[in-house]
Amino acid sequence: MSGILVHPEAVIGDDFKPAPFAVIDERVRVGNNVTVGSFVHIHPDVSLGDGCIIGDNVTIHEGASLGAGCVVSDCAVLGKRPKLGKKSTAKGGELPGLVLGDGCSVGSHTVLMAGTTFGSDCIVGDGAGVRERCVIGDNVVVGRAVTVENDTTIGSRTKIQSGAYITAYVTLEEDVFIAPMVVTTNDNYMGRTQERFDHLRGCIVRRGARIGGGVHVLPELEIGEEAFIATGAVVTRDVPPKALMMGVPAKQVRDVPDEQLLENQ
Repeated sequence: MSGILVHPEAVIGDDFKPAPFAVIDERVRVGNNVTVGSFVHIHPDVSLGDGCIIGDNVTIHEGASLGAGCVVSDCAVLGKRPKLGKKSTAKGGELPGLVLGDGCSVGSHTVLMAGTTFGSDCIVGDGAGVRERCVIGDNVVVGRAVTVENDTTIGSRTKIQSGAYITAYVTLEEDVFIAPMVVTTNDNYMGRTQERFDHLRGCIVRRGARIGGGVHVLPELEIGEEAFIATGAVVTRDVPPKALMMGVPAKQVRDVPDEQLLENQ
């Protein structure tokens, strides 16, 4: 371990493979067969499971926990604490450390905030950001340059494609598909008047719904199970289950064919 700084209170497993200029703080727990790149800083009370691979220039903040087999690419920041503005609608207070389940893969230059939990085998693309207090299931894909704001819930096997914006207080249930450049919103008042705080809600996208490229979804709406929103639509009202919606504003043109439903896959 020549060329790195390891605090005497850190616990290091077998077959540890560190690169030069890494810093490992007190009470860090490193599992067996872990690889850590150059210029990595692992803050106090972090846990790295067996077989984790950490790239160069990665920062892992206090209290984060990475399950077995996680891979973190260069320049990622894990477990960052938020700095909120005076008028932020996000909650303040202390946050637990970031949690990544077994087998997660985190892309280069991503930022994952403290207080968020990922299930197993999730993929987070390069340049993505996931804010605090999000709960994310298993086998979720968060694509390149996606933003997921605070207090959002994402169900297992949901896929969010490149450049999408998932605003705060959104719920995406299991098996949802979000295409590139989708925009969700949560504030009809766009930051003005106190009344907005009574209506600050994102959308709910029910199980198996699919939202096409460039769609905009207004606040407080519910998109029903297995609904399909065509590319470029603007969703201004609740969407029934299995409805195929098109246009600006989006209108139902027919039902989703039976052969496209999850139960028939």
